[in-house]
Amino acid sequence: MFTVRLLGASSRFITFQHQFHTARASLLPIVQFKLSDIGEGIAEVQVKEWYVNVGDKIQQFDKVCEVQSDKAAVTISSRYDGIVKKLYHEVDGMARVGQALIDVEIEGEAGAEAKEEKTEKKMESTSYEKESKSKPQSQHSSGDFHAENGKVLATPAVRRIAIENKFLGHVKSDHSSGSTNIRKSPAAGSSQPSKSFEPLREDTVVPIRGYTRAMIKSMTESLKIPHFGYNDEVNVDALVKIRSELKELAKERGIKLSYMPFFIKAASLGLLEFPSLNATTDEKLESVTHKASHNICLAMDTPGGLVVPNIKNCEQRSIFEIAEELSRLMQAGQRQQISREDLTGGTFTLSNIGAIGGTYASPVIFAPQVAIGAIGKIERLPRFDKHDNVFAAHLVKVSWCADHRVVDGATMARFSNRWKFYLEHPSAMLAQLK
Repeated sequence: MFTVRLLGASSRFITFQHQFHTARASLLPIVQFKLSDIGEGIAEVQVKEWYVNVGDKIQQFDKVCEVQSDKAAVTISSRYDGIVKKLYHEVDGMARVGQALIDVEIEGEAGAEAKEEKTEKKMESTSYEKESKSKPQSQHSSGDFHAENGKVLATPAVRRIAIENKFLGHVKSDHSSGSTNIRKSPAAGSSQPSKSFEPLREDTVVPIRGYTRAMIKSMTESLKIPHFGYNDEVNVDALVKIRSELKELAKERGIKLSYMPFFIKAASLGLLEFPSLNATTDEKLESVTHKASHNICLAMDTPGGLVVPNIKNCEQRSIFEIAEELSRLMQAGQRQQISREDLTGGTFTLSNIGAIGGTYASPVIFAPQVAIGAIGKIERLPRFDKHDNVFAAHLVKVSWCADHRVVDGATMARFSNRWKFYLEHPSAMLAQLK
């Protein structure tokens, strides 16, 4: 408490009191909420969505933003109570670990250190501006398009636009001929003037971010693997029929039943007989681990690029349960919010290229796994029966690739035949469900 004796008009007291409160408000600490280390060597993330705006009041554990690394989507939560004063990144912008995400105005001593740091940076910035102003500007700065001799410096594209829009009289040529028109008349006797071609638009630089970064690393490792390929064709007439019968039942349970859950379950049943394909290798290739769980990966085309999440424990799931999990992963992929848990622990991979329209493919093994399959689209094509009669059959092509260092061709072929048997005789597949 302190007392001020006023000798002048009361208005002086009002002015002093206003200044006092303004000064007090300016001392409220502003804390920079920085992006912490989220593990696995991730140094940079892409901001996918903001859950707060400038002026919002937030509390500890409130969601601040959703970020996407090259491994998974992560939700960032607040560590402070206060008011959001600044957002440092736009949506789709890149934020590095250790850099500020937002400024939060809080009460107490929590922001004192950040306030001192901000003051020091402001002093450094002011010093830099003074140095810049003291130096003479370059003659060819971004705002000066004139050379010393008075000629206008412009690219051919700019000159072409000037000509087309009747600005030629205001733009001098940069040719040594002085005032010669840029668009010259054809030489005498020539039948047709030469035609020049210029780009209609500028090149576009697309930064490599999100899932694509992870795929670059994975595919680089995969190309060290000697791939063995095996292709086959499957008659899925019986599968088409049984899927049609189960489709309405699945719909009643809120499940979208495609053919993919059948392909996945058939692969899992085949892996029970050929466990050497449900395996991973170590970095030095000194051992192969046959995995107990069938965590089957699905290569998905998402707005953020190719991503390969996996459905855990397919050997214990029914076809309906696999369909539910597949639908969840596809929706998360479209939102680019697949979790780290869904992206790790895969043991075997399938790629449904038929969803886009292909038939055969040459899939690349998703290291450290040892096998992958690419399934083409289902086509209705003519075939011969055992009596040489032509009939229409629903056919799907499959392309397998295996790590030929640890998988031999005979094993891959036998597995493919078993997978084919279950799809051509789906009743045998359903009979083994637990």
